[in-house]
Amino acid sequence: MNIQLSEAAARHVSDSLAKRGSGVGVRLGVKTTGCSGLAYELEYVDAVAPGDIVLEQHGVKLMIDPKNLAFIDGTQLDWVREGLNEGFKFSNPNERDRCGCGESFRV
Repeated sequence: MNIQLSEAAARHVSDSLAKRGSGVGVRLGVKTTGCSGLAYELEYVDAVAPGDIVLEQHGVKLMIDPKNLAFIDGTQLDWVREGLNEGFKFSNPNERDRCGCGESFRV
């Protein structure tokens, strides 16, 4: 298993958790949606769920449900600023296709 969280992404998650006032980290997964079938899903986690895979990088805990691992193994998660926009950027070697709007992908 190889999922990488950049320092910039970890800093953003840490800052967001501090502003939120609670939480132990974030959960990374996928959901069925969009033209290509799958979309990334990030959510704050207040407690680790039984069976979660827990990774800690740059002081941030990243939880993954094992059933999502096949879709996201090898993913690099970064926080990027492009012009006036900023957000998470997913670099996933498992992606075979991405929809035109960029919201969903296929493995």
